[in-house]
Amino acid sequence: MSRTFTEARHACFAVVDFETTGAVAGYPVEPWQLGIVRVRDGRVSADESFGSLLRVGDRPFNPHAPGRHAQLRRELAAAPTPGELWPELATWVTGVPLVAHNAGTERTMLNKLAPLHRLGPWVDTLALVRRAYPELASKALEDVVTALGLTERVRALCPGRAAHDALYDAFACAVVVEYFLGLPGWERVTVEALAGK
Repeated sequence: MSRTFTEARHACFAVVDFETTGAVAGYPVEPWQLGIVRVRDGRVSADESFGSLLRVGDRPFNPHAPGRHAQLRRELAAAPTPGELWPELATWVTGVPLVAHNAGTERTMLNKLAPLHRLGPWVDTLALVRRAYPELASKALEDVVTALGLTERVRALCPGRAAHDALYDAFACAVVVEYFLGLPGWERVTVEALAGK
């Protein structure tokens, strides 16, 4: 039986980022913010994005967890739970390849939220950066964006936000995907190859 391969430049991806509470003894790691951005035909689709705070209750956060969660506790208390958000979220993340930077967190969060769904395949931009640019001192998303000269593109797509905001980081990751798909020699790269399949 032959397999069908999809050229990545002609695919539709959902780029996902969660901000989480971080590890705290006696509490599960929970997402408190979500951002999703579409990449279509090799380009970030600027008008296709979704962002939301997520209710986590009156629980402690790891003091080293990045982001503005301390300033947003009132808004977080009134935000939807991930389960309440699932019907809308499902329209973004089912039936398409998913992308994240260091995708383990995003994969874990979505698998907990929708354990009966087979999501993906997953493309991890951290793995792509490690393969394409092993010489970079830091492979953290913000540092990769800076090293590749993509900061202004991300800021133009997501004005008024900064790193460790889920929507900003989703746009940053999407711009990294756009960058890779625009490189010479990547014209025929498949989704399956990006996902390591």
